[in-house]
Amino acid sequence: MSYIIETDNITKDFGDFRAVNSINLKVPRNSVYGVLGPNGAGKSTLISMLCTILAPTSGTAKINGYDIVKEANDVRKSIGIVFQTRALDDILTGREHLEMHAALYGVPNDVRQDRIDEVLELIALGSKADEETKNYSGGMKRRLEIGRGLVHHPKLLFLDEPTLGLDIQTRESIWNYIEDLKNTIDITILLTTHYLEEVDNLCDDLSIIDQGEIIKSGNPKNLKAELKSDTVTLISPEIDKLCDIMENQTFVKDIIKKDDEIRLLVEKGEDLIPEIVKIANNNNIKITSIELKHPSLEEVFIKYTGRKIGDSVKMRGV
Repeated sequence: MSYIIETDNITKDFGDFRAVNSINLKVPRNSVYGVLGPNGAGKSTLISMLCTILAPTSGTAKINGYDIVKEANDVRKSIGIVFQTRALDDILTGREHLEMHAALYGVPNDVRQDRIDEVLELIALGSKADEETKNYSGGMKRRLEIGRGLVHHPKLLFLDEPTLGLDIQTRESIWNYIEDLKNTIDITILLTTHYLEEVDNLCDDLSIIDQGEIIKSGNPKNLKAELKSDTVTLISPEIDKLCDIMENQTFVKDIIKKDDEIRLLVEKGEDLIPEIVKIANNNNIKITSIELKHPSLEEVFIKYTGRKIGDSVKMRGV
């Protein structure tokens, strides 16, 4: 497999504070890769080193085959960046933002306007291209920032908390746009986020980062499946009898009874639902409702970090 990002024990200290601790990360080309973690976990510091904005204290990384310390200029030519903090000038138009960025990245004059028109179409801002960005909505501004990061044809696009501060509707619009981007052009996207649903919706693979370290990596679906804890919820007018019977089934790992429902903790719940219904029927028990719930990414995060993603973290030292 070909990797566009490969880190080698990359570490960053700020005095006695270790923001990133010996991270080893491999990101496949042409994928959307998520770095998931709470505020203060080290996500932005990691991206800043990969983008050559910060020098690592120790270790290094390769981006598109180039060393971030020894070949920083080649790295910069290979990447686009959308920072967490908004960075648009309200009095410039969308087109002027793209023209300035294309000039800074050395996009040749003879192809520059065609490239800008191509990006404006890609980010669906062609009709607003010559309007000042102070009149743009939050979602339009974010799309423009993404377009600005694409104008020089990068191999890798960094999105640092791309939907932070946006309302739910606009956030989902940006998710749809990123998904379309993934399917439209030849590019790898690495995004950092503390939104669990963002990773679940967008990412082919992810790494959970906590207190400056990678705790767990993998495909979101596989990470959830590893918990082996599907929940089957049953409602029945004969709940006590149903509960007694289900407690004796070998496939039930745990059972929780509450009022007129029971929750069965099982593995591969979708395969067991026919068997559960058959057992109830054989015992003349009526089931009025049955619901299957797979583990969530929040449960994955809790398993490997010991807390919810929104919980505060302790300061860490060297």
